[in-house]
Amino acid sequence: MNACPNIKRVLVGLAAGLLASCATSPPATGAKSAPPVWPPAPNEPRICFERSLRGPADIGQRPAFWKTLANWFTGDTGESLNLRKPFAVALDEAGNLCVTDTDANLVDYVDFTRKQWRRYTGVGTTQFVSPVAVARRGGIFYVADSGLGKVLAFRDSGKAVFEIGAPLQRPVGLAMAGDALYVVDSQAHAVFVFGLDGRFRFRFGQRGTGPGEFNFPTCAVPDRRGHLLVADTMNCRVQTFDLQGNFVSQFGGNGDTSGHFARPKGVAVDSAGHVYVVDALFGNFQIFNGAGQLLLNVGNNGDGPGEFALPNGIAIGADNRIFVADAFNHRVQIFKYLDQP
Repeated sequence: MNACPNIKRVLVGLAAGLLASCATSPPATGAKSAPPVWPPAPNEPRICFERSLRGPADIGQRPAFWKTLANWFTGDTGESLNLRKPFAVALDEAGNLCVTDTDANLVDYVDFTRKQWRRYTGVGTTQFVSPVAVARRGGIFYVADSGLGKVLAFRDSGKAVFEIGAPLQRPVGLAMAGDALYVVDSQAHAVFVFGLDGRFRFRFGQRGTGPGEFNFPTCAVPDRRGHLLVADTMNCRVQTFDLQGNFVSQFGGNGDTSGHFARPKGVAVDSAGHVYVVDALFGNFQIFNGAGQLLLNVGNNGDGPGEFALPNGIAIGADNRIFVADAFNHRVQIFKYLDQP
């Protein structure tokens, strides 16, 4: 008779015990506090905090059986898969989330329906150096890497579609409208426009402070009226253009009071046409109407729900859920716009 126990049976037993112990939760010690809302009572709430995303566990993704077992033996808690410095966020047609992580130099794709969290560290033999913007359409990712000075397009499989180098210098923002890809270039103080095949079409903007000029712009987003909004960061304003690059309007300005900006970064538009602008130094996002009039401030500096530490990117889904990259808190925070009559 074999004196040695069957190692596989032992390992399976250990893992089963481990999983059972992990499934046991301590009893609740009290009622959960209500999520924060803006504006606070007694005003009618318009924005509600929902939750934060830090890693795969937050969408219900569980590691494979043998991975769980290996983690138990090595003491790996799984935190190595969590966000380190989320910088930009974008949503695809299905409402799934793309996140660039500038500390880990990779792009995360969060498939909420399948509860899958996938990572891309590069395209082919090209590794990301500083991925700072992302977009996704038709199963193709578009990533602006400011360190490489390129925009890289690739499929879900990781297979390259095309890359754009010159005339780009330091691409930092991406927006898609119709059949065009708009690339914000902070070093060139301009927006470059390409087809979805990567072919150059035209550019607009130059360095300056006048209408249609930029000073280190960082982000762009289309609205439903056929306009493109650009965060003109060092001019502390948001400018609006038509899709041919013609100046339409602007709002904001340098200041430390509501309606002004210190470091406007991410910009997004909801289904009602409200414009959301993330300010990295204020640690909040401000909401404006289509005419650029301030409606509401959301958040402040800190690490609690609805608080931020150098936030940057923002994206809004078709259901008006708001995703904000909270860089130094290592998370993406999710809010909901409460559409009320």
